[in-house]
Amino acid sequence: MTEWTKQAISTPNAPAPAHTFHQGVRKGPFVQVSGQGPVDPATGEYLYIGDVKAQTIRTLENVKAIVEASGATFDDVVMLRVYLTTRDDFTAMNEAYGEFVAANCPGGVLPSRTTVMTGLPREEMLIEIDAIAITAN
Repeated sequence: MTEWTKQAISTPNAPAPAHTFHQGVRKGPFVQVSGQGPVDPATGEYLYIGDVKAQTIRTLENVKAIVEASGATFDDVVMLRVYLTTRDDFTAMNEAYGEFVAANCPGGVLPSRTTVMTGLPREEMLIEIDAIAITAN
């Protein structure tokens, strides 16, 4: 049996996490990315207020940065969970999401996904996304 060490993932290319959790955690080939929002990693500011398409892309860029900091690639992502504040944003989110995921999964197998309508921690957030990746690296 292989013993896997749990490692915190940290990158300046994604927003700094709250003090109670890491941007992501890797244990063996498994990578879990904490929920990300539309935050500029350099300034910590929430971006694109009221624009779910732009917030979706920024949020996925943050997820991708954390996945890559773990040594995996976005193509290693097997599951994405999307949290929206309103069902009215689903179509616009889905369009931006589809373009981003297709462009970043050159293997052609897109990740599984769940979408949930819920309240989010900040009023500026229309979307939050977390991810699971599995890699052989």
